[in-house]
Amino acid sequence: MTKGNQNMPATSSIIFAYLVVYIVWGSTFFFIEKALHSFSPFVLGSIRFILAGSLLMGYCYAKGYKLFAKTAVKDALFVGFLLLFVDMAAVIWSEQYISSGIVSIIAAATAIWFVVLDKPKWKENFSSLPTVLGLIFGFLGVFMLFAEQLFAQDASGDKNMKITAMFVLVCGTIAWTIGSLASKYSREKRTRQMQERGEEDIHVMVKTAWQMVCAGIAFTVVATVNGEYARFQIRDVLPEDWGAIIYLATMGSILAFGSYIWLLQYRPTTEVSTHAYINPIVALLLAHYFTNHRVTSLQIIGLVVVLGSVLLMNWNLYKNNKKVKVYKRAKRIKKLRELAPQSSIPRIMALSNFNQRHEKKKEVTNRED
Repeated sequence: MTKGNQNMPATSSIIFAYLVVYIVWGSTFFFIEKALHSFSPFVLGSIRFILAGSLLMGYCYAKGYKLFAKTAVKDALFVGFLLLFVDMAAVIWSEQYISSGIVSIIAAATAIWFVVLDKPKWKENFSSLPTVLGLIFGFLGVFMLFAEQLFAQDASGDKNMKITAMFVLVCGTIAWTIGSLASKYSREKRTRQMQERGEEDIHVMVKTAWQMVCAGIAFTVVATVNGEYARFQIRDVLPEDWGAIIYLATMGSILAFGSYIWLLQYRPTTEVSTHAYINPIVALLLAHYFTNHRVTSLQIIGLVVVLGSVLLMNWNLYKNNKKVKVYKRAKRIKKLRELAPQSSIPRIMALSNFNQRHEKKKEVTNRED
């Protein structure tokens, strides 16, 4: 992905966008737990995504974006059902029984399922030692969190529900992975179908709005069928819990995602993906300081193990990052300059410049292909 083909925004704008993605996305786990004080799980999801989807669709309409293309909307509804309904329903329901900090760590372990379920990449993934080690450490970290819930002393008697919540959460991360992979591998087929029908694709923000609308409708149907809306009393909702749900809809679902999409246009994907390491740390800190949940040493170790596993599973991506290559080349040139006779240095620099030009030419050729 080429990031430098547009006018680069101000550094302050990039820093602000990263802060939003790092902190706001990390804080959503905490605000879900706060909102659950007044809202039942599916009512919470219903209000959050109906509000967010409506606001985002209104924004897209005001910007003049095309709002409908049959093939693209159909795909967005499918992805929205798995990512924003099934996965978020698992997250919200689980936070009734387990800490938002633990939920964020399990969510960070989603990378495990990308390795396990991405069948076309099995040969590449399972022939890579860092990826295999990351997979083992990832399962170990998740097992540690399960073990803590299983063997911890629980005066409330909710141990069985906590274990159930952990399993539900894992199922949610699998649904997120399936939805993401389905979207990834259907993109080429979808593009071909749209070209055959003469359809114009819709903006990524419009697709996201449709995903949120789909999730909002699904949450609403379940909340109606299981009686949550019948039991919901709007007068019983505390003002701070209204604030939490508005924060989730506007800051979490719209601003954070918008910042994420915007960053992908200007920064390397591997750099933007570092939010996966920061979000659970933010969630764990908020759970420790602003809830009555106790953050244990085993949870911290589990977090370190899971984040270490995510780093290993993405090792090849980071290793092949352009900035890393430039840094390694600079180190090699510096070492050669220190070892070589003075008369050899111009030749070394000439070789370096040739290599740089050759790699740039290869990048241009790859883009044209």
